[in-house]
Amino acid sequence: MDHLLGEATRSAGDAELIARAASGDRAAFTELVERHRAAVHRYARSLTKNDADAEDALQRTFLAVWRSAATFRGPASARSWLFTVARNAALRQARPRREDATEPEALAELGARAGWGTDSPHALLEGAEVRARLGAALARLDADDREVIVLRDLEGLSGDEASSVLGLSLSALKSRLHRARLRLMASLQEEIR
Repeated sequence: MDHLLGEATRSAGDAELIARAASGDRAAFTELVERHRAAVHRYARSLTKNDADAEDALQRTFLAVWRSAATFRGPASARSWLFTVARNAALRQARPRREDATEPEALAELGARAGWGTDSPHALLEGAEVRARLGAALARLDADDREVIVLRDLEGLSGDEASSVLGLSLSALKSRLHRARLRLMASLQEEIR
């Protein structure tokens, strides 16, 4: 009998797992955690200063999900809801916001620093050494830039899902993502030179 319950849990969709967790089904909650733990941890790590803070945010995220599973409502995907909960958990850990808001960098200047017009922008992404450089460049980004890149490019959330997590309009998300990608490329260009 337990074997059949395990099979039902594995074949359940995320929304169904959340609904079952809301009614106290620990096996469904465990399956939800197993499915999304790595992605939520990666996202929490992009928002926090170190692995310990990311782990704390991860724990707080799933504790909050367990406690508030009954509040999950449809149109948003379960994955975007989890990322929203994770974002709130990480931000509660006192991630400092930029208080010295500066004027946005001119798009043409940012594009030039990112390597627009160079022979092969794809050459920057080749090889294991570049992956290490990419990781280092991502770590050097402002937390807001890193967050939008992680959600869209690493975790694969749709524009609508990521804008929901971040509390932005879709057009604001696209603008932030574009600038964040350019800053990432600019950081890589500076390291190579």
